[in-house]
Amino acid sequence: MKVAVLGSGNGGCATAFDWAAHGHEVRLFDFESFPGTIRAVQEQGGISSSGELDGFAPVAYAGHEIETALDGVELIFAVGPAYSTKPFAEACRPHLRKGQMVVVCPGSCGGSIEFKNGAALELGDDDVIVAETATLPYAVRLMAPGRIHVYLKLRDAIYAAAVPARATAAVMERLEPLYPGLCAARNVLQTSLQNGNPVIHPSVTLLNTALIERTGGDFHFYEDGVTPAVGRLIRAVDEERIALGRRLDLEVVPEPELGLRQGFMADATYDRGYSEAPGFKGIRAQSQLDYRYFNEDVGYGLTFLKSLGEQIGVATPIISALIDLISVLMDRDYQGEALRTTASLGLAGLSPVGLSELLA
Repeated sequence: MKVAVLGSGNGGCATAFDWAAHGHEVRLFDFESFPGTIRAVQEQGGISSSGELDGFAPVAYAGHEIETALDGVELIFAVGPAYSTKPFAEACRPHLRKGQMVVVCPGSCGGSIEFKNGAALELGDDDVIVAETATLPYAVRLMAPGRIHVYLKLRDAIYAAAVPARATAAVMERLEPLYPGLCAARNVLQTSLQNGNPVIHPSVTLLNTALIERTGGDFHFYEDGVTPAVGRLIRAVDEERIALGRRLDLEVVPEPELGLRQGFMADATYDRGYSEAPGFKGIRAQSQLDYRYFNEDVGYGLTFLKSLGEQIGVATPIISALIDLISVLMDRDYQGEALRTTASLGLAGLSPVGLSELLA
């Protein structure tokens, strides 16, 4: 199968490596503003990986020409932070063809809808199937351009759904050979709510702000950064997320239980579960606060959850407080920017039943 991977960061490289290592023809694309890894992959002829995924995998094309990357491919992965989804969609728009499948990985709260909007595709159109995963299937770090270390490939509970949801079965059939832990979600609201990054990253970062600024991130994010008090904040955010799911009649697995199923964790608690997690061991903190743990997981994640709560009548006081506090720390108004909300996705004004019917 011919596979295109959009995004040359750690997740994109892990995805490209894994599919290429399984014998697929892989093309890696990124914008010209991100030349380093693309150049390295061109020079090496592929990607090197260490850790759970080990070895070298050839990449057929690495470059900045989106038309070349997409020509004749059957499967397209858009892999990157939430703010990359719309630019990827707009770049793909003239080149998408009937029968292709796009997976936004991870969806980062409604990423498949964002992609469809950016590519000018109707939500109910399945000529080009657009789907999302709740999480990246890899715990991975980019060690150098074209070289990754995979701490873990997730073993279970990788939730995925298409929009419209009637196309989810086709997505499962296409992806399950590489991701046997894939789970079909009812719709993309369930995958959005099952995204754990907005639950974990902002809480841990907020309560370690001084340490990050003082040391430049010279500590382990989970092992050193999560204590009982930090765990209580993670739990409070998680409980509000679960309440949103309950109002929508969607099961949302508590974050530590999900981590246990995926293979990250050995203890389903909100403190030791993270600080002693085998899958998080050795992961360093970010070097500065201006990082995706705030800019993506607050600006796109928590703001989406808050807007959803306001729309369907579920209070989210802890989530709202985090948005306000982190906006002060970063001297920006994440809520006012409204980068990812139900309104920005075109879902405003719909009841829980209306949302479910629109995405079915």
